[in-house]
Amino acid sequence: MPDLSRRRALTAAAALAAASGAATLAAPAGAAGHHPGSSPAPFDEVYKGRRIQGRARSGGGHHDHGAGYAVFVDGVELHVMRNADGTWISVVSHYGPVTTPRAAARAAVDELQGAALLPFPTT
Repeated sequence: MPDLSRRRALTAAAALAAASGAATLAAPAGAAGHHPGSSPAPFDEVYKGRRIQGRARSGGGHHDHGAGYAVFVDGVELHVMRNADGTWISVVSHYGPVTTPRAAARAAVDELQGAALLPFPTT
């Protein structure tokens, strides 16, 4: 067995630290109590002058990637999708996963910067 050099020991320590840091970063979604199988609570509020709403979707269907949950900005549906890790993304802020549909709606309002949300084509 080769001798353990300082360089190898530091490399191994850095790899272990990086792995434990990645696990810590992934923990908040689960720690918030939002499990992939659970449905988030409904909400209805005004955020930065825009009305955002979220509620369980009745029905469902082929394009139901939001786990049976619908989000609206000023009455227009914001297409949301739940990721495997329990985080949520929207068609507006697709590359910024958040922990709840409410946070996805707020992120969309921030990203829209006052612009109107256009309906997402379903066909």
